[in-house]
Amino acid sequence: MAPSAYDVDRIRWHFPALREGAAHFDGPGGSQVPDTVATAVVETLTSAISNRGTVTPAERRADRIVVEARAAMGDLLAVDPGGIVFGRSATELTFHLARTLSSGWGPDDEVVVSRLDHDANIRPWVLAAETVGATVRWADFDPATGELPPEAVGAVVTDRTRLVAVTAASNLIGTRPDLPAIAEIAHAVGALLWVDGVHATAHVLTDVPATGADFWVCSPYKFLGPHLGVLAAAPELLETLHPAKLLPSSDAVPERFELGTLPYELLAGTTAAVDFLADLALTDPSLSRRARLVTSFAALEEHEDTLLAALEERLRAIPGLTAYSNARRRTPTLLVTVEGHDPQDLRAALAERGVNAPAGNFYAWECSHHLGLGATGGLRMGLAPYTNADDIDRLATGLEEICGARR
Repeated sequence: MAPSAYDVDRIRWHFPALREGAAHFDGPGGSQVPDTVATAVVETLTSAISNRGTVTPAERRADRIVVEARAAMGDLLAVDPGGIVFGRSATELTFHLARTLSSGWGPDDEVVVSRLDHDANIRPWVLAAETVGATVRWADFDPATGELPPEAVGAVVTDRTRLVAVTAASNLIGTRPDLPAIAEIAHAVGALLWVDGVHATAHVLTDVPATGADFWVCSPYKFLGPHLGVLAAAPELLETLHPAKLLPSSDAVPERFELGTLPYELLAGTTAAVDFLADLALTDPSLSRRARLVTSFAALEEHEDTLLAALEERLRAIPGLTAYSNARRRTPTLLVTVEGHDPQDLRAALAERGVNAPAGNFYAWECSHHLGLGATGGLRMGLAPYTNADDIDRLATGLEEICGARR
């Protein structure tokens, strides 16, 4: 099905934050939120609600919200809703499952991590391995191209590898590795594949089974929702794992992995965010939500790719500018430095012009150091569903003026 027309003005109307006037390129750290998501959160907080149950209306409302949120995330990720686990953040969920999975590891085992990744998909595995005496092996990406070829992962995977952890898209430079090929390498030696989908899920239509991932984590606040973390895995895989939990709490999957009472208002907001994404492109409302997501993400990718091409054409012409986002397949994310300009100074000068583009390493500690940028990092610009051509012009013009490329 061909992508429907992408009406960015219609989409922007739903974002109250945009009325402050700034051009937002800070989405990789957390997107702005549409009115429908805020309404869902408020209505849940102000409704009669209690712990989940089947007796009172308040209990049934809580249960319905949880079931609906699992279904929404199941549609977004193309997975069984019975394998959707909610947590405070993707980082927390990764730490929690790292402790659970590593309880079966020992000194003869290995785990593979990538220097392309956010530290939330590195440190939990490094610390878990240290606790049980397992070995950590590192897959390096090419700093010139930003590519993490499957061969780089294959070079460090052995028959002792228990788990491979890799990103679906770098939050720093946007690189999207070949996940199916990496999954094939991991599964060939009986290892599990843990994928950090936090950055990718906001930009690319996700089909977890098609990637070969055994575990996928993401964060709704990156894709127009509230602050929350989500883990997706096959229910039958989760059944084999036994995390530390309170004795009276449910041992059913996926509840056994959820610590404490769920934040019902945030789950309602997550459902609203997925519904909003499904309607980015105006499609037949009688279609299933997954079908509408397929069409809407095709339109979103076309919209973001067009804007990114226009932005890159101007930025790469600025004297002294170095771009580190060079992979063939990547999200609409740019990391740059400009000779003679501190990234934080660039950030501040853009902010004076009403352009929000943050600077730093953004917890991609290993990635930033591997690029030779150390802890300083660079200026990061990320597009979002509400980005328009005027935003692109304001950012490009601002950098041209700051760097003396525009008179």
